[in-house]
Amino acid sequence: MRTYMQEILKRKDLIIYLIKSGLKAEHRNSYLGYFWWLLDPLIGVLIYYFLMSVLLGRGGENFAVFLVIGLVAWRWTSTAVNSSSKAIIRYSSIINQVYLPKSIFPMTKTISQLVNFSFGLVIVAIFLLVNGIIPGWQIIYMPLIIFVQLVFLLALSLFLAYISVFIRDVDNLLSHIIRIWFYSSPIIWAGGRLPDQYQWIVDINPIAQIINSYRDVLMYHSSPNLVALVSIGVMSIIFLALFLYYYSKNEYKIIKAL
Repeated sequence: MRTYMQEILKRKDLIIYLIKSGLKAEHRNSYLGYFWWLLDPLIGVLIYYFLMSVLLGRGGENFAVFLVIGLVAWRWTSTAVNSSSKAIIRYSSIINQVYLPKSIFPMTKTISQLVNFSFGLVIVAIFLLVNGIIPGWQIIYMPLIIFVQLVFLLALSLFLAYISVFIRDVDNLLSHIIRIWFYSSPIIWAGGRLPDQYQWIVDINPIAQIINSYRDVLMYHSSPNLVALVSIGVMSIIFLALFLYYYSKNEYKIIKAL
């Protein structure tokens, strides 16, 4: 395991290159280029605000802020899951020619989406300012929440990238799973409005807890659920370490499958 981690660290220049190239490739042929990093979350908020608030008459006070926080955090999750699940397969030609730790590829996809997430936070800040909401001292929890989401997505990306090599149908199923995950998370609806018998859906959903934590800190001037955050973070770190160990012992299987 130590040797494997050293191999990853030796490739830090490659990791930086993969992150930069991944970011450049997203909007390489578009007219607006990197402006889409700001425009994507903004368009998503406008669509769901029109659907939920204007057409259906639902929402409430500061619903636009509620939406933008949920959608920006969810966008990081969905794009990281989608891109990392195909990461090893996408770079199969390189993997078959040169020895590289295979875990590098899904992890760089998740980290590159963290950069996109940071641009989404600019949109969140604008919505907070327009609605006259100034976060309190609880904003000091933001680095913790971002870290917890990062390690959770890193662990998930390693798992999905590995099984996608052996079960190619995962890519087809993933779009449906992500859609179910989206609607079962309090992204466009408030988790507290669920009937008591369905509240467990939010309680066991890591992304639900993370998104609620962002809203607590940025909107509601309250501390996040630290027990939930620490639990998600600790479990994610454990699974991340286990997946890295598994990669170090079974990467030869990936080469055979490719």
